Parts: sequence; structure tokens; C-alpha cells
Amino acid sequence: MNSAKVAIIMGSDSDLPVMKEAAKILDKFGVGCQVFISSAHRVPEKTARIARTAEENGFEVIIAGAGGAAHLAGVIAALTPLPVIGVPIKSGTLDGLDALYSIVQMPSGIPVATVAVNGAKNAGILAAQILGVKYPKIRDHINRFKEEMAKQVEAKDARLQEIGLDTYLKEM
Repeated sequence: MNSAKVAIIMGSDSDLPVMKEAAKILDKFGVGCQVFISSAHRVPEKTARIARTAEENGFEVIIAGAGGAAHLAGVIAALTPLPVIGVPIKSGTLDGLDALYSIVQMPSGIPVATVAVNGAKNAGILAAQILGVKYPKIRDHINRFKEEMAKQVEAKDARLQEIGLDTYLKEM
């Protein structure tokens, strides 16, 4: 594990299926993380403690995922100097738009980088890119990851050109 650490915090255990994608991609890049369940509304003191002590506990980036009112990322961002990445979780009747708006519409002075609804994988990639500024080994993992994505797209296009649209679609 790299000495760089990311805290992944979610408001409920129902967010785990989405938020595990951040942990998985960070592991792929050799970045250590710790996962917490801490609601800004149900356990505000615990959430504040995690946010206020994150830096002294060795965390360098925080990923916060929540659905509904989704105040978790903003509360954490207000209490720490560390970069915070918000993941709006799809839940309830508004399909995650409520969480997206809650996270992306932060007041001036309290920024939260925001990814797509259920975009925990991208949050993990962004956290690794932030850490890559300081840690060349992580930056190398990111570069290899992007090169591999490009190769996959090129291979798919080559196959499409070889067999044509209709056959390609049938194989999907």
C-alpha cells in the first residue's frame, strides 16, 4: 500500500454497493483507503470528528457519498482543509438529482468536487489523480490505466471495422 490515504465516507450502509467502486479502483492504483459510515444528519458529532481529524490521521483526500439531501460532502468540506469529492447516490423518488443538486451547489468558499450520480469509480480515479501530483507511483498507475482504456477502445473499433455494425451489435 502507498502511504497516501483516502477516507471514503458514506451516509448509510445502503450506499456501500455504489461506494465500494471507489475503494476497488483505489486498490487497483495502490492507494490505501478507509471506509466509514457516518451520517451528517444522524450522527453529526461523529461526522465532524472524522472531518476535523482526517488530516492528522493521515488522510489526504476525502470521498463522501450520500443520497437524498446529501449534506455529508458539504459538512465535511466545511470542517477540513483536505479536498473533498462528493458522490451523489441515486435514492428515493428523484433518482439522485436531489443529491446531485445538494452536492454541486455548495456556497462560495466551501468547494466540493462532484462526480456523476453513482459515480464512485470516477471519484476514486479523481482522488488518485489528486494524489498523483505528489506521488509519482500513483501518477504512473493513472497513466497506465488511461493507456489501457485507449487500447480497449482501439480494439473495439478495429473489431467493428472488421465485422460491421450489425454483426458487432449481435455480439454485444
